[in-house]
Amino acid sequence: MADLTLITYDWVPPPPRGYVRDLRVRWALEEAALPYRVASTPFDDRGPAHLVHQPFGQAPWLTDGDLSIFETGAILLHLGGLSTRLMPPDPRGRSDVAEWVFGALNSVEMASLPWTMLKFMGEPGSKFFDDFLKLRLKRMETVLADREWLAGSFSVADILMADVLRVVERFEGLAESPACRAYVARATGRPAFAKARADQMAHFAAADTARSGS
Repeated sequence: MADLTLITYDWVPPPPRGYVRDLRVRWALEEAALPYRVASTPFDDRGPAHLVHQPFGQAPWLTDGDLSIFETGAILLHLGGLSTRLMPPDPRGRSDVAEWVFGALNSVEMASLPWTMLKFMGEPGSKFFDDFLKLRLKRMETVLADREWLAGSFSVADILMADVLRVVERFEGLAESPACRAYVARATGRPAFAKARADQMAHFAAADTARSGS
């Protein structure tokens, strides 16, 4: 039995709540019905104890016994190895999932992240970033037009891709991408996503209460 602990920030300001990347890990753990604990690391003081687990001072990371794993792609691939609900056991199925995990992070999120960061900060848009994202979304429209999930059955690849795309959807960036919008709706309509998001929101709400009482 895995001994899993998810470490996330003890608090974040309101705007990113519901989108902090520990949600990806929570979602996978809920989909697989794997038992886990949640622990916190300080948002305001990312010192040596944090950096030894996450050298970029980010969150989340996951511990599994004496393993400590950072980066959500690596964490979800690890969890995929623990449950066939997250990744099929056959070599071809695992390869299909792995390539879409990297596709979500290296191709789609690489284009979406600069665009969404400008939106989050209320900064003027950039034609370069607009066009870069539109190109990636055009490719994803072709992929998603005739399939429900990226690699056959629902997998960690869908958790990552849907989470990347739903941030774009937050700022109405999928208005001209109906297949992508439908895909995000399918994924976020799953009970495990609802549970993961509610738990994240409750975690940070409890932190607000603790801060106001200190």
